[in-house]
Amino acid sequence: MNDGGQRRYGPLGRALVIIPTYNEAENIKPIVSRVRAAVPDVDVLVADDNSPDGTGKLADELAAEDDHVHVLHRKGKEGLGAAYLAGFRWGIEHGYGVLVEMDADGSHQPEELPRLLTALKGADLVLGSRWVPGGRVVNWPKSREFLSRGGSTYSRLLLDVPIRDVTGGFRAFRTETLEGLGLDEVASQGYCFQVDLARRAVAAGYHVVEVPITFVERELGDSKMSRDIVVEALWRVTAWGVGSRAGRLLNRKPAAGPGPSAPSDSSHPSGASGSSDPSGPSGA
Repeated sequence: MNDGGQRRYGPLGRALVIIPTYNEAENIKPIVSRVRAAVPDVDVLVADDNSPDGTGKLADELAAEDDHVHVLHRKGKEGLGAAYLAGFRWGIEHGYGVLVEMDADGSHQPEELPRLLTALKGADLVLGSRWVPGGRVVNWPKSREFLSRGGSTYSRLLLDVPIRDVTGGFRAFRTETLEGLGLDEVASQGYCFQVDLARRAVAAGYHVVEVPITFVERELGDSKMSRDIVVEALWRVTAWGVGSRAGRLLNRKPAAGPGPSAPSDSSHPSGASGSSDPSGPSGA
């Protein structure tokens, strides 16, 4: 697939940081303040799923004080994927050139956002990665790290996606990249949503770069991770992987002479390129 080496990328345009929220009253003001301080030119969209703790009202107060802050009020809790899709559509409709995914709980460090945006100048999609050289997690139990590393490894191997941190949610997209991913066909929720977008980007031939980040476990509020989210991710990734392999087998063409048939080159992308640093070696 395209490694970005011969492509000329246009200017990034305005950037929008999308922050999905559900019961993040303790975190929403600090995280928005940190984003605005880290990159003063970006806008922030809080996509609130009708939080019963008043997160949406607090977001409205921030928007009233700062014209760089916007709020998308949703009817109820529909999952991380649905919130991001709604935020993407809002950003596309309002003419932003860059759309960024970021958690509300502070686990994604806004101070690292400038590095993602710098890397995006020469890429279609930039992933903040915990599992490339230089990336790390803070305050995680070993069980959580094992689950995350294992999920990324399982997804990478089963889906043939050469990305170290397939499940990470700190990402910067060029808007045209998202428009080319078939968002209307994305039905996955939870953290599986991140795997879905990553595999679609690789399959579409986009240049994907991984930049190391420090992921810090939340200190306030409750984690949204649940058994249902893990189960959904497992069965969807398995179904995608099995379906992809079955499709490649069905697309095999007969060899010119005796012997085994050869796979069609067009049925399998050659992989994403990754970098642990915009100016450094490959990290995928």
